[in-house]
Amino acid sequence: MTMSSLKFGTSGLRGLVTELPDEVCKAYTVAFLRHMQKVKGVASGSTLLVGYDLRSSSPRMTAACISAAQSFGMQVENCGPLPTPALAFRALTLKAPAIMITGSHIPADRNGLKFYRPDGEIDKIDEAGILAALDLKAEEQTGSDGQVVIVPDALQNYIKRSVSLLKPEVLARKRIGVYQHSSVAGDLIVTVLQSLGAETVALGHSTIFVPVDTEALRPEDVTFAEDACRKYKLDALVSTDGDADRPLVADENGIFIRGDSLGLLTAHFLDADAVVTPVTSNTAIELSGLFTKVYRTRVGSPYVIEGMEQADRDGFKRIVGFEANGGVLLGSSLTMPGGTLDALPTRDAMLPILSVLGMAAGRSVPVSALLRDLPARFTRSGRLEHVPSTVSDPFLQGLCDSTRRDAFFAELGTIKENDAIDGVRVVLSTGEVIHYRASGNAPELRCYAEASNDSRAEELLHWGLKSAQETLNTPS
Repeated sequence: MTMSSLKFGTSGLRGLVTELPDEVCKAYTVAFLRHMQKVKGVASGSTLLVGYDLRSSSPRMTAACISAAQSFGMQVENCGPLPTPALAFRALTLKAPAIMITGSHIPADRNGLKFYRPDGEIDKIDEAGILAALDLKAEEQTGSDGQVVIVPDALQNYIKRSVSLLKPEVLARKRIGVYQHSSVAGDLIVTVLQSLGAETVALGHSTIFVPVDTEALRPEDVTFAEDACRKYKLDALVSTDGDADRPLVADENGIFIRGDSLGLLTAHFLDADAVVTPVTSNTAIELSGLFTKVYRTRVGSPYVIEGMEQADRDGFKRIVGFEANGGVLLGSSLTMPGGTLDALPTRDAMLPILSVLGMAAGRSVPVSALLRDLPARFTRSGRLEHVPSTVSDPFLQGLCDSTRRDAFFAELGTIKENDAIDGVRVVLSTGEVIHYRASGNAPELRCYAEASNDSRAEELLHWGLKSAQETLNTPS
């Protein structure tokens, strides 16, 4: 069976829907359960949690996973359509393994399986274990049709957790737009905001899956937010990607806040003493001086989770992780005005949405004002496509040599510091940043630029892409 697009990434197994027929979904479900038996002692007859997003292929894939789990001897709790962090929270609470059927923000012709151990997200070692246990040639066992009554507990518990973040009625007299599109959290966000006193305006609901990527917004999403805020006189517009683990927050003018800025504001609102974030997040995090310790990691939630675990070993008590896409991971249980907020070390969209809205309401300022006290840092990113690892690796290795690195960046000035946490990242004497890294899931070389103003960041990105392209085209 050909499976050219199926591969594990930082958000689970993904590929074309045509390469995820029932027999493949079942095979991966059984492989995951075999691995859980081996490394976590998950017993036959115990419970597997299953949830899914709203893309058209997800119910069929869910039924296949449920059928395979039942044939394997597992009890299955069908959590229905719900946010990925809601399923993860239920899995942690019950100490049960879970499978989320979702492709997150990728187009509808693709989908995926995201696996959770009883104690959280799987890691790279687990991925290897699942692949080692995979048998795509096994004869299919006779099982049920995978139709199991939906149990609403996971969704209800997640709503309670979200509401516990803020004081009751803290959002009273706030008019919040909810861009629902095909997000699995479209109705949930409305419920949570209304329970906190907000007036909500539900907008843009779609029965056709919309691939909203919080790191690469479509022009129509940008225009939609600006028009909606003006037309409905909104205090903010909020949304998520398809499975609601990445947030979108636009201020009263319809201007979207960058994901890493959302993460910074959330960590500040939660009074974090330690922050963990990939090297692609902007340096306002350090420059703000708000946190005792900032840990920088490679790109991907597994690395952020590793960093949070290190922060815990280092003795920090209020640990917050986030990615440049805005998804926030909570490494510590915190006492908040609305109650206890349990730790949830997986990407969550509701936490940053509510933190930013709650911060603005608590200060009696518009959402746009929250960025005024932060260091002015502007970032841009781009990519060179069709650059395989056989080309990008030598380029990045060359920049690890100090002499070649200094020569490459000489036009921009002197280098103050550099690191190779994920690719090669340099900080110039001006404080400006250029960062190159190879994509983890495509033959691409990515470039990130950061400066103190928008136009300069754009100039640096243009320089970075042009310089890399010229070097790649020059024989070594």
